[in-house]
Amino acid sequence: MATERRADVVWEGDLLHGSGTVVSNTSGALPQLPVSWASRAEAPNGKTSPEELIAAAHAACFSMALSHGLAEAGHTAERLETSATVTFQPGEGITGSALTVVGTVPGMSADEFEAAAQAAKDGCPVSQALSVEITLDAQLAG
Repeated sequence: MATERRADVVWEGDLLHGSGTVVSNTSGALPQLPVSWASRAEAPNGKTSPEELIAAAHAACFSMALSHGLAEAGHTAERLETSATVTFQPGEGITGSALTVVGTVPGMSADEFEAAAQAAKDGCPVSQALSVEITLDAQLAG
């Protein structure tokens, strides 16, 4: 069964001087998030950007995909610490996403973890939705 998630934005003003508010309506889990061009192309100053929201979605999706892949291979992750850094270049758009994960997975070799992380990167629905280069740095903890 398909699911749908909804977020709304109210924007006031022009691109350079205006600002908006992002609201997640489906879950209500996110508070109202302020957004502006300056927070996107310059310093955040307490506001978010579309790229930060995509980075959050990419890190969460990848972590879920990796957790699932590890379980299917007979390994349960004790902990996965994932970050995604989405790069935005004004005039070009989003140019890449860099995933970094450190995993605590008992009984798994570094090569096995790297292969599982690569499969998760390729299979993650958010990765598949992005038409940019995606890099991956995957390490086992300790």
